[in-house]
Amino acid sequence: MNSIQTDFLILGSGVAGLIFAIKTAEKYPERKICIVTKDHTSESNTKYAQGGVAVVLDFEDSFESHIEDTFRAGGYINNKEVVELVVRNAPSVLSDMITWGANFDKDRSGELDLAKEGGHVKNRIVHFKDVTGAEIERTLLEKVDSLSNIEILPHHFAIDLITEHQVKSGTSNICYGAYVLNEETNQIETYSSEIILLATGGIGQVYKHTTNPLIATGDGIAMAYRAKARISNMEFIQFHPSALYEPERSPSFLISEAVRGFGAYLLNESGERFMYKYDDRLELASRDIVSRAIDSEMKIRGKKHVYLDCRHLDQEKFKSHFPNIYQKCLDVGIDVFNKLIPVVPAAHYLCGGVQVDSLGHTKLENLLACGECSDTGLHGANRLASNSLLEAMVMGSRLAENVVLTKDTAKQVIIPFWTEAGTIQAEEKIIITNNREEVQAIMSNLVAIVRSQKRLDSAKLRLELLYKETDQLYRKTKISRELCELRNLICIASMIVEQSIDRKENIGAFYNKDFGEMKIAYPKAETL
Repeated sequence: MNSIQTDFLILGSGVAGLIFAIKTAEKYPERKICIVTKDHTSESNTKYAQGGVAVVLDFEDSFESHIEDTFRAGGYINNKEVVELVVRNAPSVLSDMITWGANFDKDRSGELDLAKEGGHVKNRIVHFKDVTGAEIERTLLEKVDSLSNIEILPHHFAIDLITEHQVKSGTSNICYGAYVLNEETNQIETYSSEIILLATGGIGQVYKHTTNPLIATGDGIAMAYRAKARISNMEFIQFHPSALYEPERSPSFLISEAVRGFGAYLLNESGERFMYKYDDRLELASRDIVSRAIDSEMKIRGKKHVYLDCRHLDQEKFKSHFPNIYQKCLDVGIDVFNKLIPVVPAAHYLCGGVQVDSLGHTKLENLLACGECSDTGLHGANRLASNSLLEAMVMGSRLAENVVLTKDTAKQVIIPFWTEAGTIQAEEKIIITNNREEVQAIMSNLVAIVRSQKRLDSAKLRLELLYKETDQLYRKTKISRELCELRNLICIASMIVEQSIDRKENIGAFYNKDFGEMKIAYPKAETL
């Protein structure tokens, strides 16, 4: 078994992990940075982000306006310090991205073209067509390639964090590294490091309908939970209102919120606009409101989707702004200028995660977290559109700028090798496949956009049975990525259910029908 030592160990290769790696490599050129990622180097939630990055650049806009929009979307339970930090540092990190070679769309005058999305009262979304995330990922990977002290290891799956749980007064838990499955050799390797960063992304695959890629199984959060880190706000899961309705596809193809910002309408089965019944901002209300409105229309009419109407939009401008969306619709037989697009809400973004402070510190010494797997408090109860890439960029940069290497704890301890003594090779994987599908069914049917105490209690009981069965399988058979992902999904699902049960008021992305209407009264758009 291999034992690898590095100065910085980064789990995940999305925007958060890559920016931290770049800034750290430049700050400590003599130190080694190792990025472990479980799939292809570029496969991450970042790659699939369409809309863009929310940045205040226009003289008609203001930091205060962006801050207020963020609070409004988050139900006013956001962390004020973090909201102001992220919003005010947005222009600086955008400048870094441009310097590193990122392309963003410009208007006829040569200035950055600023789009508008739901929840924003101003045009402030910097974007590149409808593939902004992919462009940012490309830029960061090219920059990483230019730095000789960064190594990326694709197809390496982190199984668990290596920790020492101390109980003496005045001491804290310490993280030394991680056990990692090298999928090329099928060997479990031991990685020790002075600093470990969790940048493992989201949890979307816990649901049947999600915009997240297949890798989004909540691995980092589940590992942190098992290592006794604090996990918070898991009940706040944002469902994107408009994923293309394709019943057998996972992940679901995202029809960017920017399309509604561009002027598209939502229609019900009768061809009627319905958002006026739910919010003054109509199609540009925040995602939680739009998703519940669509869910309500579907339930009232007994339908599996609603429609997005783009027929009245400028065709050339639409194709210029959304070439990927336009082509995808054509591929499934929809000419958006002649036909309606069937859309359905899909699990999109986790607003909670591993609890961290404004410098990314977790409860465990040496362990940091950044990006969607972390809970900084920026999003509160619901994420404002295009604040996710922004958070990862700002916090990834901030963590790197403030990290200090003062000791090398990982090299002072003897870390035991992973042992699979007494386990056997699984003869078949049908139980794993079946249990994964069952987790997704439980969460989609009982713990989705609208919840209830009865549904949550039922989900809890069913997940407990799945946990026991999967735990026995985990203990008896040799490690595989599929088994570890299932184990993590059950852990994530259980945390979502438990924290949903603990939440006693409706706010933001959380809605329990037993509690009635939203407790927080959202101000009308014209009062902002």
